[in-house]
Parts: sequence; structure tokens; C-alpha cells
Amino acid sequence: MNFKDTIVAQSTPSGSSATSTIRLSGSESINIVNKIFPSKDLRDVKSHTVHFGNIIHDGNVIDEVVLNVFKEPNSYTKENIIEISCHGSQIIVKKIIMITIEFGARAAERGEFTFRSFINGNLDLSQAEAVSDLISGKTENAHRIAINHLKGVFSNKIKKLRSDLLNLSSLLELELDFSEEDVEFANRDILNKLLIEIDELCKVLISSFKLNNAVKNGVSVVILGKPNVGKSTLLNNILDDDKAIVSDVPGTTRDIIEDTITIGNNLVRFIDTAGLRKTEDKIESIGIEKAYNKAKESSIII
Repeated sequence: MNFKDTIVAQSTPSGSSATSTIRLSGSESINIVNKIFPSKDLRDVKSHTVHFGNIIHDGNVIDEVVLNVFKEPNSYTKENIIEISCHGSQIIVKKIIMITIEFGARAAERGEFTFRSFINGNLDLSQAEAVSDLISGKTENAHRIAINHLKGVFSNKIKKLRSDLLNLSSLLELELDFSEEDVEFANRDILNKLLIEIDELCKVLISSFKLNNAVKNGVSVVILGKPNVGKSTLLNNILDDDKAIVSDVPGTTRDIIEDTITIGNNLVRFIDTAGLRKTEDKIESIGIEKAYNKAKESSIII
């Protein structure tokens, strides 16, 4: 992957729509679009400005478009960015992308715009992950957490932890260096207070990770029990769907069956499992072992 070239990709979902957006990022993005947008010389315009005109190639009008210009370093990737808003036909979108590639752009890899934002220092790793979570979030709570991470709430806690650990390490190393001189450089009360703060912050981070994971992936609820007690029926009723096969024959469910629903602002993942019993059937035994493992990992067991 070359980070010095200019990349292009459709930034809106593919498929028919009223409008679509194509994004270019890189040192040559302005020069490339200039070759197909004769309405204005984009080298002379200010950053964060909008421009209307036609995309023209080989003397033919491809589409009427609106351009958003973001000049380095004041952009998402800290590179020159051009966003082309065109009509939503995939024929138009693909044609514009192919024309920009013809003039020197490269098709972007998946997630490459955010990756460039990360390597160029605009986002840290937590914020880069938050971009993905913000796009894929399925509940209000997931959206709120992703926004907080994007704003740097989690990153600031990590920075605080790192600072405290470095401070503690330097104090301890100083004590060890002069341990034979019977000189106390670090106040014991300060060291104890720092250790307590680090311990509490670690507990907060661990707790928030578990909560955030549950919000993002769903609170796991395992339905556990003997064969033929209605586990699969319960799952189907909760999901309002015939997700699991229901039968009078014991041992019908042999593998994990799961799906998610939204309850209030929370994503909940319900998991049906094999009936628990002693059996000589090897395949059913594997399913029972999976059931026990899922139960250990779950937040709630029914």
C-alpha cells in the first residue's frame, strides 16, 4: 500500500440513490479533478468551499456535480481531499471513478481513508476504531459510545494511564538507583496514592471495555436446559421468527443458533443451545460442550 499516491473511492453506499459521493485524497487530488472540472481552477479556491459545475471527459458531459474542496492539512486525512457529489446512478459513479484513475488516482483499499487519517496523526487508534463503530452502530447507546470515543474520551483516559505509569516508573527507578545510599527520593504516600489511582483507572477501563463490548455486539443471553423443554420455541418467539428447528425428537438442536434484537436502546443477542444430557452421540456431545462454553461467556443465562 503506497501512502504517497492519490486514492479514490465511493464514500456513500453502492446502489441506486438520488445522489452519491466520490472521495479523492492525496497530493494530486486537486490536479486530477482539475482535468475534468473546467468550471473553475481548484488550485486557486480556498479550503472548505463548495463549487458547482460539470464533469467533462473527451468533450462529453458526464454529470452535473457539486465539489467540496478540503486542502491539506485541514482535512480528514490531512491531505488534499476532493468530494464529488454526483447523481446516484452507479453508471455515473463508476465512470467518474474510472476517469480519475485514468488521470492518476488509485482505487482505495477498504478503510484506507481512515487509515491515512491515523498514520497522518489526525486520529489515534481508538478514534479510528470509533469511525467504524459509528458507521456500524445499531442502537442509540452504540452511537453515543462511538461519538465519545471519536471525541477522544477513551484516548484521554489511556493517555492519563500512560502518564501515571511513566511517573511511577521514574520514581521507582530513582529509588532503585540510590537504594544503597539510604536516601529517600520519593515520598511513600505519593507512591501509594499514585498506585491507587492507577489501579482505579485500570478497573474503570476494564469495566468500560466490557460495557462497550456488550453495547456494540449485544448483551449475550444464553438459553440453557435439558432437551425438549422449549428452548428453541422460546428463541423463535423472542425473535418472532422460525430461526431454530422445533421438534419432539430430543437432541434436534446440536449447534449454536443465535440472533440479535433491539430492546429499548440496547442490542441483545439471544443464543439457543443443545439440550444438556448424557449421550454417546459424538456430534451431539460437541454441541453440548459448545453450550457450556457459551454459558460461561454469556452475561445472562435463561
